[in-house]
Amino acid sequence: MVLKAVIFDMDGVLVDSEGFWAKAEQEVFSSYGVQITDDLAAQTKYMTTTEVTEFWYRKFPWENLDVSSVEQEVVSKVIELIQTENCTISGIQEFIKDLKGKEYKIGLATNAPLRVADAVLEKLQVRECFDTIHSSEFEEQGKPHPAVYLTSAQQLGILPEHCIAIEDSHSGLKAAKAAGMKTIVFTNNDESIDFEHADFKILNFTSAQWPVF
Repeated sequence: MVLKAVIFDMDGVLVDSEGFWAKAEQEVFSSYGVQITDDLAAQTKYMTTTEVTEFWYRKFPWENLDVSSVEQEVVSKVIELIQTENCTISGIQEFIKDLKGKEYKIGLATNAPLRVADAVLEKLQVRECFDTIHSSEFEEQGKPHPAVYLTSAQQLGILPEHCIAIEDSHSGLKAAKAAGMKTIVFTNNDESIDFEHADFKILNFTSAQWPVF
């Protein structure tokens, strides 16, 4: 395989922000009368922000505010947490800059809204390293559908088979695989994780060996 591009997931790979979504959703949705339970919340785990908001609206319809406005409240709360909390994945900035120095094309493909991606890259101060930043909000379907990865590869001008995706979830790995890409699962030092969809596994960005690079 001739590797020409590396495409990163965001939540759980660039920043440890997945808990922020649960916190923001709990705070915002409950303020509109939504009764969040663990069982119902589990059904939304791999949805886009739009899908999550629509899910809760169907379960507990609120009044006087449209779905999009409530969604943006959630997004704004997540951005606030990203900006104020210590959530950067250790070693990620150096790793991205090293890849850029080796002349790989670099992309970001996320189910999160573009506003959140912008906040993350600003926090990490690595925006200039990215050749494309793409969100599933601009696709008809989010991960595990491959659309966000296929569009990212197209924007990079690289065939999917020459791209490798770095993910931390089954949903993201399925999306990248369906797009025809090689995959790396990032475990953040959890040695028990073993995702069958991943071609490679790494524990962290500070001491990992990268045979594919």
